[in-house]
Amino acid sequence: MSNTLIAALAVLSAYLLGSVPFAVVCSRLFGLADPRSYGSKNPGATNVLRSGNKAAAATTLLGDMAKGWLAVFLAQTYGPGYGFADGLTVFVALAVFFGHLYPVFLKFKGGKGVATAAGVLLAIDPRLGLAVLVCWLVIAVLLRYSSLAALLSAAAAPLFAFFLWGSDVRLLAVAIIAMALIGKHWQNLQRLMAGTEPKIGAGKKKGEKAGSVR
Repeated sequence: MSNTLIAALAVLSAYLLGSVPFAVVCSRLFGLADPRSYGSKNPGATNVLRSGNKAAAATTLLGDMAKGWLAVFLAQTYGPGYGFADGLTVFVALAVFFGHLYPVFLKFKGGKGVATAAGVLLAIDPRLGLAVLVCWLVIAVLLRYSSLAALLSAAAAPLFAFFLWGSDVRLLAVAIIAMALIGKHWQNLQRLMAGTEPKIGAGKKKGEKAGSVR
């Protein structure tokens, strides 16, 4: 098998792994309604949390992070054995991330990618991943807006990466992921400016049954 085919299979596998919709899977396992049917209708951990089931939200978060981390970890671990340098890591990182954003299993309508991006960054460089996670956590805890925390953390990620690495091909992946995250949160930014963005932990409106299967 040629190295080109191996690289193509690695990227395809990363995309398929990224396409696994943990928000939908976990909601079914916990007996919850499809997260695409309530709240922001986004298949992500923050929206699952709106069901009121913290365990389901935490499981979704860990699953989305784990798939990003695993894809990059495997590329970094086994890629050099086939003669691949950081270039393969860049393509795999982007594939698993965009797999989450545009999953083949959900007709290419996925989540916003925050948790998967965190997993990717933790695998590329734990220092970078932790810096971005701390940035997100501080903003989220203080201001209670997941979207604002995501926007500011995404903007900061390439700066953190440049500080850690200087000019590095992996910086390209970080920059593309950051721009995609900001683009995915554009409507959230508009709602933040309008004062209509829901805060973390904001549950369903009175009378709705988001937390159970109808």
